[in-house]
Order: sequence, then structure tokens, then C-alpha cells
Amino acid sequence: MPELPEVETTVNGLKKKVLKRTFLDIWTDSPKLIKKISFQDFKKKIIKRKIIAVKRRAKNILFFLDQDYVLLVHLKMTGHLLIGKWKNENKKWISQKIGSLSIDPFNRFLHLIFFLDNGSQIALSDLRKFAKIELWNKKELLGSKEYLAIGPEPLDPGFTFKKFKNLFCFKKGKIKQVLMDQSFIAGIGNIYANEILFFAKIHPETKTEKLTQDNLKKIYQAIKKVLKTGIKQGGSSISDYRNIFGEKGNYQKKLKVYGRSGKKCLVCGETIKKITISTRSTFFCPKCQIKK
Repeated sequence: MPELPEVETTVNGLKKKVLKRTFLDIWTDSPKLIKKISFQDFKKKIIKRKIIAVKRRAKNILFFLDQDYVLLVHLKMTGHLLIGKWKNENKKWISQKIGSLSIDPFNRFLHLIFFLDNGSQIALSDLRKFAKIELWNKKELLGSKEYLAIGPEPLDPGFTFKKFKNLFCFKKGKIKQVLMDQSFIAGIGNIYANEILFFAKIHPETKTEKLTQDNLKKIYQAIKKVLKTGIKQGGSSISDYRNIFGEKGNYQKKLKVYGRSGKKCLVCGETIKKITISTRSTFFCPKCQIKK
């Protein structure tokens, strides 16, 4: 699933390409991607709406439109948004641009296309068709139970160590599971939780009540470091994720523990181990991350 760095990379790309553009039409072969309302109602409401801003909240992409509409896109497991021009040939959408959009097979699962007033298109490529598309009134979205339940943004300048530390006053559980809780902190998923705990030298099964202030400070610093590096590298393309141009990110080349079970730790040479925490594969170095 795309996490904070992948979604932020997507949003940063969209900001350069779609601001002030207007939706002219929309196509889908999977109407169930549209939630809450029918595809026909969705289409009527979104046509002629202008894109005012594009932002990220947790793992959600938010298109702020005129007339106080907000288009929310959650990429879920295998989705990614692309910018380009496609033509329907023999019931298949073919990229008119040679390169990653036409060559990479993960860019060919097009199930939703927005047509913009400058001739370009925003396409959703989603192998498993799990992505979620919703159209909200801005006030209703920002006041919704789901939106208000999202935790603080870890890269927000106002998210200080003191605020981070205070989150643990009422949160119990294994630290890796806690970091992935979107109501606790926004945007961190399985890949980056593994990497954060490696850099902080904390075993993923450590109970939060056993963490010292020094442990918490190391986790806080690792969150900032890992997520910022992930964004700088354009996210991780371990499987499906691609940026808006259909290109892979590079952070997978820098992974220290995730997906490396059986391989040697790049720091100490110990063998990376794999366990399961809450059904999720979890990777760690038993020497660098000693269990308390």
C-alpha cells in the first residue's frame, strides 16, 4: 500500500500538472471504485469543477475543487495516479507517450480516467481495484468522523517531540503496531514502520510502556529522517507503486530491513529476521534491535 512518502510524491507531482485545470469528462469500467454515490451522480457533480489545490492528509490525496467540493482518492493496496494522454483502441487504453506509461505493465491497469480541459488525463491504474474515490462537500469532509479520527502529521513543523511523547500517555501495545495506527499518527505503513524502528534501534515487539524517553526521542528522529528520505527518493516501488509519470521510486534501494529476511544486516552483519505482528510481515536485526 502506498504510504506517506508515495502519496506525498504523487501530490507534489499533481501540483505541478493539474492546478487550475477543469474536469470535462470521466470514464470508468469499475463504477464500484466510486463510494457513497452512484457513478452517474458523481459524474454530473464533478464535470466543470476546477482544481484549486491538491493536498495530502495521511494516505489520502485531496483535490480541492471550486464550489467547495473535495475529491478524495485513497490508493489502497495497488493503486497509483498517472498523468498523460491515452487513446482507446480495441477496448484498451493505449498511452500516446512512449516510455514508462506505455512500457511498464503496472501502468496498464486503467480503471478510471479524468479528462481535463488542457487535453491531458488523470488515470488510476489499480491492479486489484481496491482504490477508493469519494466526492465530498469540504465542510462535511473536514468535520467527518473519519477525517477527525486521523492522527497528527509526522512531518508537520508543529509536530514536536513533546507532542509525540504525549501520544504515548494513553496508547498501549507493540510499538510497530502502534506506529501503523492511523488514528495515532498519520501515514506510516508497514514498510516505513520497519525502517523507522531499525534506525531507532528498537525491537518491533517492544511494548510502549517499556520505552524510555531516550527510546522515544530516537523513534521521533527516525520518523522524520526515514519519511523525508522516502519523499526525496520518490517513494518505494517494491511492487505496484509508480509516480504520476509512471516511473518507479528509488527508496527500495535504500531499505535496511524490510524484505531482507535471511540477508545480512548492512550495519552489523547479523542475519535479518522475519516475524509476524498483527498479520503483517515484520523485519528486524536481532543484534541492532535487541528485544526488551
